[in-house]
Amino acid sequence: MENHISKMQIMLAGSISLILPLLFFFGSASSQNLFEEEFKVTKVFDGDTFEAAASSGHKIRVRLAGIDAPETAKQQSPAQPYSRKSKEYLEKAVLNKTVQIKGYGRDQYDRQLAEVFVSGRNISIELLESGLAEVYQGKLPEALDAQAYRQAETNARNSRKGSWSLGDSYVSPKTWRKLHNF
Repeated sequence: MENHISKMQIMLAGSISLILPLLFFFGSASSQNLFEEEFKVTKVFDGDTFEAAASSGHKIRVRLAGIDAPETAKQQSPAQPYSRKSKEYLEKAVLNKTVQIKGYGRDQYDRQLAEVFVSGRNISIELLESGLAEVYQGKLPEALDAQAYRQAETNARNSRKGSWSLGDSYVSPKTWRKLHNF
């Protein structure tokens, strides 16, 4: 009997040691809400937010992870310079197109944070390279290639593209929101 229990304990311990890493891996992925799926973009709200529909018809609101685009006009607050160009760029890139969405969870407004790809092109990187967005100043998703984002912004800044052409009068979207009580 004693021998039988020890074999059973060994088998149980072995099973747990195999299952525990799998639970950790899948548990951590689901807690971050990571996924990749195709959607069709149905509406663009501004330079970093849009609505998309799955083939099932389910709609989600998407916020491009890792970037912050110039703010559009809201109520009594004026639009930030380059906000229209940023929105137009995003519309041209994604509106009525099927896009690959790599989700990273949700933000405080319940929007899906995601990287978005069209024919393999990372739309956030393109907005950064065009000077129509800056790297988000808060916490970035761990799986996001932050270095590539920063390099794209640096290149646009050095070339004075888009909003970087404003020079010293440039105001980040984060500062703009504070100044205009967004």
